[in-house]
Amino acid sequence: MPEAKDKAPKAKRGEAPAPAVLATAESMGMPAGYAPRMKQHYQEIVRAEMIKQFGYKNALEVPVIEKIVLNMGVGDAVNDTKKVTSAAADLALIAGQRPVITRARKAISTFKVRENMPIGAKVTLRSTRMYEFLDRLVTIALPRIRDFRGLNPKSFDGRGNYAMGIKEHLVFPEIDYDKAESVLGLDVIVCTTAKTDEEARALLRAFNFPFRQ
Repeated sequence: MPEAKDKAPKAKRGEAPAPAVLATAESMGMPAGYAPRMKQHYQEIVRAEMIKQFGYKNALEVPVIEKIVLNMGVGDAVNDTKKVTSAAADLALIAGQRPVITRARKAISTFKVRENMPIGAKVTLRSTRMYEFLDRLVTIALPRIRDFRGLNPKSFDGRGNYAMGIKEHLVFPEIDYDKAESVLGLDVIVCTTAKTDEEARALLRAFNFPFRQ
């Protein structure tokens, strides 16, 4: 498999994220017709396993991963809003795509939160960038988590979507440990077209998600 090199403009730490670039093979510095390793894995292995397990009569019935949403909250933003910009830059490095700054919907005096105050960043990945992130998540990031004992197999929402929390964004190879200003948490929501949690669990397990037994 050719080495995945994201040529999209990236934000430097502490600066505003770079403009978003359409996630095509060409825009990511890959040859035309390139397919991510995880996408090929789905087409060649996962789809057949799912059909065998659930007896789908049509290949189009087989669930797919539709999108992956990354959300990063910044608690220190109450005291220093510049930390949100830094967090957004880190998220842009992890996702290879420009994140959106999230803002408070209403004021909460107890936490010193004002309405419309920037409190975090999020990004939605689809297609090529989604599969490339999925590959890095499963093969690099999760194994680097300290004392990792597997993912919770029950963290589904009843509609085929799975959510997990990562306490330290430093586990992603795009983040330089020595240059990181702070350790930030990251929520990862994997949205699938599965109709039940059982189907979604089987789908993600086929993508080598390390669920606890």
